[in-house]
Amino acid sequence: MAGQIHRVTLFKIPNREDQERLLEFYKHMQNKAVKDGKPYIVSVTAGEAKPDQRAQGFTFAAISVFSSVDDMIYYDNECTAHAELKAFAKTVHKGAMMVYFENGAR
Repeated sequence: MAGQIHRVTLFKIPNREDQERLLEFYKHMQNKAVKDGKPYIVSVTAGEAKPDQRAQGFTFAAISVFSSVDDMIYYDNECTAHAELKAFAKTVHKGAMMVYFENGAR
């Protein structure tokens, strides 16, 4: 049986106010993102990355958990709440964004 999908998204957003605005998007994502009329994201955790030389310039991180790969694909391609977040992030993000995900099954 497949496990949950854990997705880590890293951003390079230098402006603190922009980071706080992105955090507001993520705070409401779990309830605002709906599929077939129901919330479908298992959990969302987001916030400022701690300054560290290993951070490679990433200043903000988000961890989203989905029940299935299909839910994550829906999030990327069809979710209107995520489309709003992406539209904002594109205006404030600098450089390359990183997304990593894995199936939590062992």
